[in-house]
Amino acid sequence: MGSFLETFRNLETSQTILYVFGGAAVTAVSLVAIRKLTLKEEKRKDYPRDTVILHQIGRGPYAPSMTPFAVKLETYLRMARIPYQNVHGMRPSPKGKVPWIEYNGQPIGDSTLCIQFLNQKLEVDLNKHLSPADKGVAQAMQVMTEEHLYWFLALIRWIYSRDASFILETFKFTKFFVWMIRRHIKKRTWLQGLGRHTEEEIVEMMNKDIQSLSDFIGRKRFLMGDEPSEADCSVFGMLSQTYWQFNGSGYENLIKDKYPNLASYCERMKDAFWPDWDQCITHGGTREATK
Repeated sequence: MGSFLETFRNLETSQTILYVFGGAAVTAVSLVAIRKLTLKEEKRKDYPRDTVILHQIGRGPYAPSMTPFAVKLETYLRMARIPYQNVHGMRPSPKGKVPWIEYNGQPIGDSTLCIQFLNQKLEVDLNKHLSPADKGVAQAMQVMTEEHLYWFLALIRWIYSRDASFILETFKFTKFFVWMIRRHIKKRTWLQGLGRHTEEEIVEMMNKDIQSLSDFIGRKRFLMGDEPSEADCSVFGMLSQTYWQFNGSGYENLIKDKYPNLASYCERMKDAFWPDWDQCITHGGTREATK
């Protein structure tokens, strides 16, 4: 509950802080900037047993989170009907990642490993209706979305954004702090490889990925057919950023205008698993999320 800004209250101001924006880790060492945004870290609470404790950043302005991996993980918990409790903050997992989960005191980092752990621990199988071949296709779609499309969205949001006001208003950062983040993401994406391309090349490759999702989903209700599967959580998490939270990028209407079947897909996923959507967003920062 609460806005993204409130998550900084869980950070220790006297230390180097690890921020996670849309999955890209950004180490910030400016204690002056941090002190403006943080309060003392709250003491760890005792959590109920047999309940997943989902650690994630605060609620987003138009989608439940500004990171697709938090939307992915929370959608999975809802799809699998697993009892969970949100803890909004920036305390990272032992692997240094956010979001992450605790289950009966056991921490698990990385959204994919969290899902894998819960599948085994609670005997969950959201893919039981899929054939082995379909499972292979679903895995390929998930990897394309998380390991390829994600980097394009990060580059467009942080590097090529036409209007930085959305970022500045959402995160309450100074322009200098945003510059620090952008510099780090430039370095990360350069090392990853995709950051070496021009904006035109990035946009072309991004459109190919999104077109592939659009062509594959076609008129189906969900990624693999009439029933949702685990990969839908990943695809929906990523598309939620493009469809609802691409403000100022120059591509905010891309899904709506060019890929109407993906817009319909996003709305179906929202209706199916997020009936309380309006309570899980801040409506552009105009109100506090209540869930």
